[in-house]
Amino acid sequence: MTPILPGATLAVMGGGQLGRMFIHAAQRMGYFTAVLDPDPASPAGLVSHHHVQSDYLDQHGLARLADLSAAITTEFENVPAQALATLARRRPVAPGAEAVAIAQDRAREKAHFVRCGVPCAPHAIIETEQQLAAVGADLLPGVLKTARLGYDGKGQVRVTTREQLAAAWEALKRVACVLERLLPLQAECSVIVARAHDGRMVNLPPQLNLHRDGILALTEVHADNLPAAQARQAIEATRAIAEGLDYVGVLCVEFFLLADGSLVVNEMAPRPHNSGHYSIDACDLSQFELQVRTLAGLPLAQPRQHSPAIMLNLLGDLWFARGTTEAAPPWDAVLALPGAHLHLYGKTSARAGRKMGHLTFTGPTLAGVRQTAAEAARLLRIEPFEGL
Repeated sequence: MTPILPGATLAVMGGGQLGRMFIHAAQRMGYFTAVLDPDPASPAGLVSHHHVQSDYLDQHGLARLADLSAAITTEFENVPAQALATLARRRPVAPGAEAVAIAQDRAREKAHFVRCGVPCAPHAIIETEQQLAAVGADLLPGVLKTARLGYDGKGQVRVTTREQLAAAWEALKRVACVLERLLPLQAECSVIVARAHDGRMVNLPPQLNLHRDGILALTEVHADNLPAAQARQAIEATRAIAEGLDYVGVLCVEFFLLADGSLVVNEMAPRPHNSGHYSIDACDLSQFELQVRTLAGLPLAQPRQHSPAIMLNLLGDLWFARGTTEAAPPWDAVLALPGAHLHLYGKTSARAGRKMGHLTFTGPTLAGVRQTAAEAARLLRIEPFEGL
């Protein structure tokens, strides 16, 4: 691919916070930017040079975005793959439609992991009553997940008996689902890779993650956050998954570290990821600059982390921590803490579970970073995190 140099226009499908941070990275590097999103107040649309306000499948909107842009990426996995395929007939698109389509379907995603030789949880596909009846007892207790349109814990139900499984499938309106056996978890982690058009690949260090109610709450990244063998395995597995897709762009793969020390893959996201936000403040190359570089065909360098980091997700609940009326959290007190980096996403209203921003803490020592992160959690009235 001939590099697309600064001064050209790079576009993103989707106007959320990931698109906003991509836009910031592209603009910092000297690119003009365009966003396609139907929301006139979308976080990315508000800061972009161009905002095409249309549905993701609107042919006029797609044509307008292609007219404006030299290359196009996506900021969330549920952008219709068909729209990406349409755009790819006129402009470079990364990641490609087929890779996104696989990530949009848990059944196809599991099959891809198996093809790549990456271990995943024992599972079964449930699309018919016959498949429901054939589920083995060894898959219970388990988690029933919709095959499509599930994120942040949505479309997931824990089941322990066949009766509960049948009721859960009925409650999910009998859509295609994947049943995964519940496994004894020690920890959750993720790896982010960036893969160029020529196949060169670089990665961020493995990230140790904590979820609450299905939503990422905290990410901790430092040299010893995972045993060396598991860290190598997670990186190699992520690279194999990207290679198997002939992927171009930034890809995140999430893993479960089991009680016996083994590692199994959970899912992938064909885009930058919440667990990689710390890289803006703690690495010399952020996941968003890597996204710009892969899209524009620029050289990739291996990112280096210069500080231990902890990232706290900021959900809309914090705006109601002091009562029923929406009120801004005490940012002045939080920003008095050493190594505090506040990122708010420009969303106009808060609500429970909505991702409003994140805080990253960096510092010379892990102990110091943990101490300031714990103090920030106290100031924000976030439930304390074990170990902080």
